Amino acid sequence: MAKLQIRKVGDEVLRRTCRPIEAITPRVLTLLDDMIDTMRAANGVGLAGPQVGILRRIAVVEVEEGEVYELINPKIVAIAGEQEGAEGCLSVPGRYGLVKRPRHVTVRATNRLGEEYEINAHDFLARALCHEIDHLDGTLYIDKVTRMLSEEEIG
Repeated sequence: MAKLQIRKVGDEVLRRTCRPIEAITPRVLTLLDDMIDTMRAANGVGLAGPQVGILRRIAVVEVEEGEVYELINPKIVAIAGEQEGAEGCLSVPGRYGLVKRPRHVTVRATNRLGEEYEINAHDFLARALCHEIDHLDGTLYIDKVTRMLSEEEIG
């Protein structure tokens, strides 16, 4: 599998709105595999299309080892509660900040087999899903940060 180049803050592609994926082709399947490899190699928990220069609604999330969510055309369909926690981003290396997110989300997406499914996520998984879906709309966590964290606070 190919390791893709992760785009960094300042790259215009990160600020663009992504288009839906119309068909699941062999190229889309390869992209999913490459995104997972790239995310893991960078020690991330999520990666979205624009972060690797692809302006399509596609993302991967893995907050628990071995449990990968492949998200094609994901959409948040329900939210509840609130949480505030530290976030970082592979596209904003070395910086972390506090961000308010929903505590619970329901996300509808399509998997690699073309099947629509829903994820009912809580806490950290909800945060990760919201973070990656924001990328698909050209939003970075630094746009929502309530306070940037110092190196001492990060630990």
